[in-house]
Order: sequence, then structure tokens, then C-alpha cells
Amino acid sequence: MTTDARTTPPVRALVLGGGGLAGIAWEVGVLVGLSEGGVDLGLADRIVGTSAGSVVGTLLATGVDLAAVHEQHLTGQAESTGPPANLDMEALGAELAAAMDGARDAGEMRARLGAWALAADTPPEAERLAVIDARLPVKDWPKVDLRISAVDAETGHLAVFTRETRVRLVDAVAASCAVPGVWPPMTAGTRRYIDGGVASIVHVARADDDGFDVTGPADRLVVVAPLDPPAGGPFRSVTQEIEHRAEQHPDSTAVAVLADETSVAAFGTNVLDPATMPASARAGREQGRARAGEVAQAWS
Repeated sequence: MTTDARTTPPVRALVLGGGGLAGIAWEVGVLVGLSEGGVDLGLADRIVGTSAGSVVGTLLATGVDLAAVHEQHLTGQAESTGPPANLDMEALGAELAAAMDGARDAGEMRARLGAWALAADTPPEAERLAVIDARLPVKDWPKVDLRISAVDAETGHLAVFTRETRVRLVDAVAASCAVPGVWPPMTAGTRRYIDGGVASIVHVARADDDGFDVTGPADRLVVVAPLDPPAGGPFRSVTQEIEHRAEQHPDSTAVAVLADETSVAAFGTNVLDPATMPASARAGREQGRARAGEVAQAWS
């Protein structure tokens, strides 16, 4: 007996990128705006989250009321933001350049950044973990195929946490959000990790790995990313990642929602500053509403 492929439901995947506190507020706003336009990304079979995207992906996958979270972001009353962080992009860029200099491959570059992060003067792990824990109303891994990226601080290897990896959900999210030099490398299981964005701001390829609920590549893909590395830099841009994936999976459909000029202006110069969240939330919601029709065509 054969199965008609046309009767098989399409595999739908959502990829959420990094972007600090501004990115969290913006991504939640985008999802709320899309929902108001009739697009429910909570129906994804797979959700891939990196850094800020790991927080938003967890909220979505665990069934948290995103509209209520969005209202907290709009009013600046979110209880889980933590203190403002000093994000020195110039210093971070200098460390990235030093890590790249003479590195044999991307893994060695990431290991060098990890070594710097391990030696940096940052807040205690326990203090940072408490902030991340407050962001997650639900503490258990969801039934949805949620995938959270982080980078091993010693080896530079990419880790993708799922409910099968037997790592606590809060530890996985904390690891994915551990910006080098700003927050301490976080312990998940027996290893310490730094921000998944060190490897890629969006891990598009992880949406196509075989999962424990569904197998094969995603047929429908939506990428939501507040930050987009410039083409020609050390990392692929979001567009480059999607184009590379399209070469491997030409029969799939993909669409990206990237921050427009209004959203980028709302992010300001420090995406880790809680003060950026209200404006970022508003801008994200407007973008979600504006892009709902286009996203619906790719998603439905």
C-alpha cells in the first residue's frame, strides 16, 4: 500500500533569531501582529530559537499568552528584563576580529571567543539564571519540537538543545542568551556555553534536521529576525542562509520577516537596554500586521 504524498500534511518550521531585549519585544510584537492578521505561527511543527529567539520560541511553544507579554513590553512593565547591560559593540567586534585572525575554521574562532568569555568579568551565573528563569512562566520542555542553539565555550562546537537532550529548559535558554563578555557562559548539563548567535544569528539549517516528532526537511519555513549580519562578514546574512537552504530544498517555501527601518531605529544602539522594549514592541506588531498576507501565503 502506498501513501499519496499530497495527503501528507506539510512540515512547518519557524526560525527566530537573536537580538537582545529589543529583539525579544520586537519578535513577540511580530507574532502578535501576524496573529491579528490571521497567521498563527504557534502551529509550527518545529521552532528553532537563537538567543532572543530562544526566549520567544519557548514562550510560543509552551503556550504562553503572547498578547499579554506584548502588553507588558509596551508599558515597560516586564518583570524579567533584568538590569541594563553595557553592550560595547566596538569591544565585541575587536574580540571577534582577534578570534578570526589565524583561526583554522569557524569552530576555532568560536572557541577563542569562548575562552575570552570564560575569562571576562561578568555577573555570577546564578544571578543571570534567575533573570532567565523569570522570563519563562513554563519550566518544562513542550511537546512541540523546540530547538535551542548555543555554542560550547571550550570547544566552539554548536549545540542544539531539545527535550531529548535532558538539559533543563531554563538552562538551555540561558546558554543560548549568554552574550560573550556581557553575561557569563552558562552551564547546561556538564558544559558551559555562550550565545548561539556566535555561530549564526539564525540557524536556518536546524529547521531541516530530522526531529523526534516529524522527519525530513521543512516544507514551509518562516524566519523572524531582528538583526541581520551584513553580507561579506564573518557570518551569513539571513538572506544568504535562506538562499543556501533553497539550493538544498528547492521544493520548499520560505519567507523572512526582517526588521525594517522603523524597527531598527527603535532598537537604538544597545539592544540589551530594557528602555528599547516599548518602541521595539510597537514596531514589531506593525510589521507583523503589514506582512501577514505574505506570510500567510508561505505558511498555509
